[in-house]
Amino acid sequence: MHDTARVDITPEILLKAYAAGIFPMAEDADDPTLYWVEPKARGVLPLDAFRVPRRLARTVRSDQFVVRCDTDFDGVIDGCAAPRRDSERTWINGRIRELYGALFDIGHVHTVEVYAGADGRLVGGLYGVSLGAAFFGESMFHEVRDASKVALVHLMARLRAGGYRLADTQFVTEHLTQFGAEEVPRHVYKRRLADALDQVADWGVWPGDGSVPGAQVLAALEAPDAR
Repeated sequence: MHDTARVDITPEILLKAYAAGIFPMAEDADDPTLYWVEPKARGVLPLDAFRVPRRLARTVRSDQFVVRCDTDFDGVIDGCAAPRRDSERTWINGRIRELYGALFDIGHVHTVEVYAGADGRLVGGLYGVSLGAAFFGESMFHEVRDASKVALVHLMARLRAGGYRLADTQFVTEHLTQFGAEEVPRHVYKRRLADALDQVADWGVWPGDGSVPGAQVLAALEAPDAR
């Protein structure tokens, strides 16, 4: 069960909510209302022990995809909102698009975009909220095999290189457990969140133009923790 309460949300309120450990969701794309969610157990990915499966590491190192950041918010959220094979419903409604688009414009929402093919088509990606040294992952999508996984690996390496201290996944899914995702109790999560919000991280530690090679990404994840 999640603690929920319906409320009219603005971008400013949204940032305060993340800082308090809560986030909004919608029932589905056709429901214009949002409600707060505060899970009793929170999903996190360990920045110092993120696991990259061997086959995926080969894919990242091959640079068969071009990975950019913050160049196509609309394309990423469209991909995340598209119906999935296992469900025709999506929780990304018009208000979610407006709110996170506003936060993207002021630098608190970031995207990781994966492109492939001769035409450089967007085939996967993710988006999330950055606040202090915490990053809150919101949603990801893929249209070809491994595209969202490559986006996640690039995200975690950028967070680690940029000095982030918390990678929030909201919930733990079977998909995320292969990377080391774990659930932590609410009180533990809030302590980690407070510590992360007390620090400053640098999302722009690397360029977002697609020039960061996969070998550098993997090396950043394997480097000793500087803390």
